[in-house]
Formats: sequence, C-alpha cells, structure tokens
Amino acid sequence: MKNQYTAVLKQNGDWWIGWIEEVPGVNCQESTREALIESLRITLIEALEFNREDARRMAGVGFEESLIAA
Repeated sequence: MKNQYTAVLKQNGDWWIGWIEEVPGVNCQESTREALIESLRITLIEALEFNREDARRMAGVGFEESLIAA
C-alpha cells in the first residue's frame, strides 16, 4: 500500500522551506524546490520508519498489527 502525504512548500528569500502536513516534525529547507521535495520525501520515509520501530518496541511481545484506511 502506498500512502500519499501533503507537502506545504514556500519560497522564503533564497531558500525553499516545507513540511508534511500529516506528520509533525517532518520539515526541511533547501536552495531549490526540487531539492526540497526530495529532502521531504527522504525525511518522511525516515520518520515513518522510526515511528514504526518505536511503536513496535513499545508494544513489546505478543502484539498484533492491523491495517486501517482513513
């Protein structure tokens, strides 16, 4: 399953800044719009994987996973 997220992009002087609406803490700054989008994509993937590992670690043993669509 491939999820989609919303990137908010804004040029601020010489820099492009952006963040992912649905995932707090995923924000980046780059010198070009294209570089910003790529940085956001990489940072989002890393944040989701970190959150996934953290959730599994907190659950301990004997847990179940279930996909939920919103």
